[in-house]
Amino acid sequence: MLPTRSRTEAGVAAGRLDWLSVAFLLGAVLLCYYLVPLVSLVVAQPPGVVLARLTAPEVVAAARTSVLAATTSTLLSTVFGLPLAYWLARTDGSLPTLVTAVVVLPLVLPPIVSGMVLLTVVGPNTLVGGAAMAGGLPLTRSLAGVVLAQTFVASPFVVVTAKAAIESVDRSLEYASRSLGKRRLTTFRRVTLPLAWPGILAGITLAFARAIGEFGATIMLAYYPRTMPIQIWVSFTTLGLDEAFPVAVVLLGVSVATLVVINVLGATPLE
Repeated sequence: MLPTRSRTEAGVAAGRLDWLSVAFLLGAVLLCYYLVPLVSLVVAQPPGVVLARLTAPEVVAAARTSVLAATTSTLLSTVFGLPLAYWLARTDGSLPTLVTAVVVLPLVLPPIVSGMVLLTVVGPNTLVGGAAMAGGLPLTRSLAGVVLAQTFVASPFVVVTAKAAIESVDRSLEYASRSLGKRRLTTFRRVTLPLAWPGILAGITLAFARAIGEFGATIMLAYYPRTMPIQIWVSFTTLGLDEAFPVAVVLLGVSVATLVVINVLGATPLE
């Protein structure tokens, strides 16, 4: 017979083990819900069919547009979003709370509504859109329109994630740098940025993934040039689900490859 205390501890350990098993089973259900559709997408068409579609002119053009626009919008999101994230993380008071709410707003707006909101500012009949069109740079039905739509819906990922990463950096390290006569920018570049880099890179990665998969706002601003999501929709509505599958596989491959590359680069520490 085990002592009473030992039996109690064994019972507690068993209870913990049981809960861990239950947690795994519940999580496995959700994991299967993620994986099964992806596997189904990959095996829905023979590899030869998918490879043949890779060289189709409309697929190549859509892939080029998606990668170029997503890269540009991610760059813009980083250039403007990272300074905003730093300001939010290092400014006290109620104003940063209000600004954060504005930043998060595009995340909760339906993508179609985001496109409608943008059209009220950069549409061809607006002051900004009309001026841009007169200058030879239309902001709708153009690559610029794609970038504007993607930046609107993807940039919050950079700001929110980078803000959390910067907030996790011990301020005393920054104070020490400033006490040694280093400017705020130098302190950010040499102290804050290297320590917060993994989190910042996560936000950049999420922004790129969100941009390359954007559909709703993009189709409102720029049906042409077609991105991969729009090309999938066109293939589905005109030729059926079977025709859209290969294009979707291409987009899945581009997305996965891009995420892998970005994460590999992020594993390299900053000098």
